[in-house]
Amino acid sequence: MTGVGLYGLLAFEVARRTGEIGIRSALGARPRDIFRLVVGRGLRLTATGIVLGIFGAVAAGSLFAKFLFGVQQTDSLTFLVVSITLFAAAFLACYIPARRAMRVDPMVALRYE
Repeated sequence: MTGVGLYGLLAFEVARRTGEIGIRSALGARPRDIFRLVVGRGLRLTATGIVLGIFGAVAAGSLFAKFLFGVQQTDSLTFLVVSITLFAAAFLACYIPARRAMRVDPMVALRYE
């Protein structure tokens, strides 16, 4: 669900910023730079969410450890596996809008405005 939400957000952002991406391309930005711009935005959002989620999970873990048998407050392996999985899903969700942004033709984008 996180990946679909992030994909929707980035697809909307790329569509909204088509003119800006076209201007960047017209001024000499390489497709690699545009790809890095879009993917970097998505991965920064994901990293912030993962860090906040880990803090929330540690706080909630102490509560759940009291009520559930065999649950530890901090299970590092679980936190690591879930974080890596979410980060990979986020990268895949960022990839499609970033590829679309790389293909923006500067002339079409400037006429769009």
